[in-house]
Amino acid sequence: MALKFLQAVPVIVIISILAFLLLSLLPGDPAIIIAGEQASPAAVEQVRRQLGLDRPFFEQLAIWLFNLARGDFGSSLILHQSVLSAVVERLPVTLSLAALSISFTIPVGVLLGSVAAYFRRTWIDSLVMTTALLGVSIPAFWIAILGVILFSVQLGWVPSSGFAPISQGVGPWFSSIALPALILSLFQIGFLSRMTRSAMLDVLGQDYIRTARAKGLSEWRTVGKHALRNALILIITATGILLSAAIGGSVIIEQVFALPGIGRMVVQAIMARDYPLVQGTMLILGFTFVMINLTVDILYTLADPRVRHD
Repeated sequence: MALKFLQAVPVIVIISILAFLLLSLLPGDPAIIIAGEQASPAAVEQVRRQLGLDRPFFEQLAIWLFNLARGDFGSSLILHQSVLSAVVERLPVTLSLAALSISFTIPVGVLLGSVAAYFRRTWIDSLVMTTALLGVSIPAFWIAILGVILFSVQLGWVPSSGFAPISQGVGPWFSSIALPALILSLFQIGFLSRMTRSAMLDVLGQDYIRTARAKGLSEWRTVGKHALRNALILIITATGILLSAAIGGSVIIEQVFALPGIGRMVVQAIMARDYPLVQGTMLILGFTFVMINLTVDILYTLADPRVRHD
């Protein structure tokens, strides 16, 4: 376990350096780009000093890494607050969206994939896989717009925009986030059902499954207990990928539904040329993805004890 944490350290350092290089990779003078082409020389110089761009490159890098070690991810130019506090304020929205979409995805995706594998090469298999293909192919923003028109404008079932914190009640919170989460989960369900089907097909052809059936075990116990459990490694891997994708993919959904989450904040920061905010947010999200992958590795040992001995 400790080795896995140590292996994550170099990845975090590389992500930190890449985030630092974001400003350096901008064409031209980053201070002019951030301040605006119409800004006065004094304003440009103020931005340059504020960001430490007047210092040598390696000194900037050392200061950047030192600040990160202290938990300082920089300050936003438009929000006039630290990047960390800005992310923390908007984190509940993005986490609510990602968590609810995953809660839709896992049971539906695993069930559809298992059914498709069990009834392989039948019309049920074809129907499930065709539906999954549509789910991963149709653009999320297009489905989101149609969802707003149908469920919000025409039927009035859910609000078309905004977010209600869970402190206001589970009902208002669920109503404000259900449709965005459901739309975000469509791609994930398609992806997970295809991955589950592939894993289950491999497991269902193993000798121990034939042995279990020969001993007279019921199909429910054979498929549900023995086959599905041995397919969990691939399913857990897919779920970790989908959780990262849900957090990253929330940008589009948050824009369509005007949800005040991290994704929408990043888009606004890019439009306003608030690169320190973009830089710090991308770094925090990078750390989050590393921790998700680390959690997936830990779950391997719970799903398959053989991994523990490798």
